[in-house]
Amino acid sequence: MRPGGRLQAAIEVLDDVLTHHRPAHAALADWGRSHRFAGAGDRAAIGNLVYDALRKRASIAARMGEDSPRALALGCLVEVEAWGMAPEEVASLADGSRFAPAPLSEAEKAALARALPADTEPHIRANVPAWLWPSFERAFEEEAMAEGAALAARPPLDLRVNPLKATREKVLRALAQFGSLPTPISPQGVRIAPTTGPARSPAVKAEAAYRKGWLEVQDEASQVVAALVFARPGEQVLDYCAGAGGKTLALAAAMANRGQIYAYDSDRARLAPIYERLQRAGVRNVQVRPPAEGALDDLVGRMHRVLVDAPCSGSGVWRRRPEAKWRLTPEALAKRISEQRSILESAANYVRPGGYLCYVTCSLLPEENEDQVQHFLARHPDYELVSAEEAWRELFGLKTPRPWSHDGMSLVLTPAATQTDGFYFAVMERRDAP
Repeated sequence: MRPGGRLQAAIEVLDDVLTHHRPAHAALADWGRSHRFAGAGDRAAIGNLVYDALRKRASIAARMGEDSPRALALGCLVEVEAWGMAPEEVASLADGSRFAPAPLSEAEKAALARALPADTEPHIRANVPAWLWPSFERAFEEEAMAEGAALAARPPLDLRVNPLKATREKVLRALAQFGSLPTPISPQGVRIAPTTGPARSPAVKAEAAYRKGWLEVQDEASQVVAALVFARPGEQVLDYCAGAGGKTLALAAAMANRGQIYAYDSDRARLAPIYERLQRAGVRNVQVRPPAEGALDDLVGRMHRVLVDAPCSGSGVWRRRPEAKWRLTPEALAKRISEQRSILESAANYVRPGGYLCYVTCSLLPEENEDQVQHFLARHPDYELVSAEEAWRELFGLKTPRPWSHDGMSLVLTPAATQTDGFYFAVMERRDAP
């Protein structure tokens, strides 16, 4: 495909995403199925343009003066550093030729040539929905704009080395062709830098290292919070919202395949991929518990550690799912908050006295993080918040990038502060009832 055809395709996919409120990956997959002639390079270029436009939807729309799929795609090529085109280059792509977009109007040319006004509202510059801006300011104060902007950038590809089968040095050598480097925090992490412009991300899952179980695709923040659970060999651990099993696998590696992990999720479909992943990784100490009546009754009060990776707004992973931030509503957030409270109440039943309840979200919103922990503690005097910062210092030292901590106890990892996805981590110890 010619570059103009790729631009027009991105406009069509954006129209599908915005008009029908569809996930970007699904809209892109459907477009690819109906345009079999498009090669892998074409699909990558179109996908990059769609995701970049969604990441910076607010600032692009402010520049262009409208929020249409065409305006977003055109503006993205100038606004987003990864593309860095001059207005004249954009005009050469939108020339009205076969498969290309119609020529630029005078208004579009003017919009592409101007920068955002100096008095543009902060939430627009940060590409954060206006109704969520007070939460960002509450969370990050004067750094709110920097944190929002970092969430609108392309993410790297992070991998977790499986120490049951390989070392980080071995994986770095195997993936050297992709420019792989150690992650700055996780001792098991490998990072491949984000692409620029239309370039394709490496197909890591096609590599022999992946098929042999040497590594998993997992953002460094997810690796870090799994390590902060501090699961030890021989312990009994419940991963209460295991999903596809990314953190389950990390916990199993930390426990050196000794002890027992119970992987549970209320959604059978989310849990389905875990079986193949466990086999490929060589994990032997995980027992999967699909949802069923009484599935966890025998675990009540027995667990050394219970991990609750709660369903949330996903605000910490907007770099990877940018359409989600524009679809989130106050009603949906309120529903998530209610679900989180219910899940914490249920999960607490499985912690033994002296055991730990670890609460994790991939959210940056205080309503889903610190507020939830305080709500839980107010209802459960037999639990107390313990310092995650102490565990951080023991695991990662003082020379790594530092996470946020609003209470000196729980931690918030962010793209701007730790160069990771956004994750929250808190750990509560269960004492004997007063």
